[in-house]
Amino acid sequence: MFKRFESWVDAMPGDEPSQPPRGIYAFCRHYTRGYERPLLLMSVLTALLAMLEVSLFGFMGQLVDWLVTRDPATLLEQEGTTLLGMTLLVLVLIPGLVMLHALVVYQGLLGNYPMSIRWLAHRYLLKQSISFYQNDFAGRIATKVMQTSLAVRETVMKLLDVLVYILVYFTSMLVMIASADLRLVLPMLIWLCVYIGLQWYFVPRLKAVATEQADARSTMTGRIVDSYTNIATVKLFAHTQQEADYAQSSMESFLQTVYRQMRLVTGINVSVQIINYVLAFSIAAVSILLWTDNAITVGAIAIAISLALRLNGMSQWIMWEISALFENIGTVADGINTLSRPTEIQDAAGAKALQVSQGKIDFSHVCFHYGEQSGVIEGLNLEIKPGEKVGLVGRSGAGKSTLVNLLMRFHDLESGEIAIDGQDIKTVTQDSLRAQIGMVTQDTSLLHRSIRENILYGDPDASETQLLEAIKQAQADRFIAELTDPHGNRGLDAQVGERGVKLSGGQRQRIAIARVLLKNAPILLLDEATSALDSEVEAAIQESLYQLMQGKTVIAIAHRLSTIAAMDRLIVLDEGKIVEQGTHQQLIRQGGIYAQLWAHQTGGFLGVD
Repeated sequence: MFKRFESWVDAMPGDEPSQPPRGIYAFCRHYTRGYERPLLLMSVLTALLAMLEVSLFGFMGQLVDWLVTRDPATLLEQEGTTLLGMTLLVLVLIPGLVMLHALVVYQGLLGNYPMSIRWLAHRYLLKQSISFYQNDFAGRIATKVMQTSLAVRETVMKLLDVLVYILVYFTSMLVMIASADLRLVLPMLIWLCVYIGLQWYFVPRLKAVATEQADARSTMTGRIVDSYTNIATVKLFAHTQQEADYAQSSMESFLQTVYRQMRLVTGINVSVQIINYVLAFSIAAVSILLWTDNAITVGAIAIAISLALRLNGMSQWIMWEISALFENIGTVADGINTLSRPTEIQDAAGAKALQVSQGKIDFSHVCFHYGEQSGVIEGLNLEIKPGEKVGLVGRSGAGKSTLVNLLMRFHDLESGEIAIDGQDIKTVTQDSLRAQIGMVTQDTSLLHRSIRENILYGDPDASETQLLEAIKQAQADRFIAELTDPHGNRGLDAQVGERGVKLSGGQRQRIAIARVLLKNAPILLLDEATSALDSEVEAAIQESLYQLMQGKTVIAIAHRLSTIAAMDRLIVLDEGKIVEQGTHQQLIRQGGIYAQLWAHQTGGFLGVD
């Protein structure tokens, strides 16, 4: 039975995630698709339970009147059918509805609903551009996903469950009291007006504070996670106290929102308590006056006072539920700013998979400025022939890595075109483009998974033989065999730690090279691929890389010019423009920028001009 309700809705729908709308209602509605039926059933059950609970108070008043007016000897004979009906109501119908309501809420919704939101939001965020993640804390983005999913669930379910219960319960209460005497309704209506006034004053203020608090919490979490992620740098520069101060400022900002929130909570709590006691007194006073005039029965008084006392307890719960509702609305509003951001890099409508038959790459009038006025790359034209090995040379900031990132479509061009085998990369799918390109970067970041999973990222379907061969070619087999982790895993099954921090730079680089060797894509990009390796290992891996380059189109970036001197052609960039090109020997004879860079190298690295 539990499993049936747990599987009623799909917690991880296969629908392709789209950009969520910006409005709070539309945003919540967007993530509620597929959950309409269980939410509607929950509301109907809630309304039924509210009416039945109020009806029990009515029966209690009726029972009091029977006890005052009826003969005990004939009570069962006269009212036996009614008593049997109430017995079935209390012992069968209400428990059955409570159980069904619990199954819908706890098995069907509370777990599945937020997980579905996390699933869709996570898949949508994975489509965001590199710059989206560069401009924010990873921990902060993750916190937004977690917080917002729970806030959407609470917002929708409180509106459809709690508020339905409150409205139906209060309406049924007024109808029942009015049936005894309309004058008893007057204190409740006055109480309701004052209660709504208090909510009208306090709740928007609580919502505003909650929105600030959600953002402050995300910032605080992001700063803490940033310190943990870069703990090696913190220790290296002995900045433990500085990091503590950095986190403290965000904690203090968060705490200020908590103080403001708690002041409002105290105000609303005391105010509601006061009007509750005034209501109980008023109901009791009016009931006694009406009873002295024989206007109502003892049973009616019992109903009115019982409901007033019940309302006294409920009002506290209602207050917190409404406050929580608006707090969650504030969290949703804050989360929308992150989760509903449009994706900067999108596949064109009808985009097809890239087909690489030769590997020719054409850069035509390429311009890109990172949104600035002055150009990083300005009007660049470059044709790379199929199978050609090209080295990019230039000082830092010349545009080498930018050019490679544009080819990977990490950014969109401002003007111009990049084509592979005559196919504009803007007209093909991003996944198919990147599937055809193998890239080793200078700053290798590994996934916090096993060595095996990190290398198989290059080709998840690779056989064990192919995996081991790639590891051997990357000169990584010896150190991998000696790896262990705190969980007792060894070798390929050892975990590498977050971003691969348990490995040295050279070890991470060899894992990255093994991954690209396994991928075996027709286009190869090397951005300082061997910069973290010592000379002996680099010499061994260079041989493997040369084997990997066979039959591929290669673009290599290196400050250590000796590693790319043997390329078919060297392209010298300066301020985003091609200023020289040719073979190593041709450029040396020209005596230009390349010749100067070559002459200024010390120990294989670029010197200062």
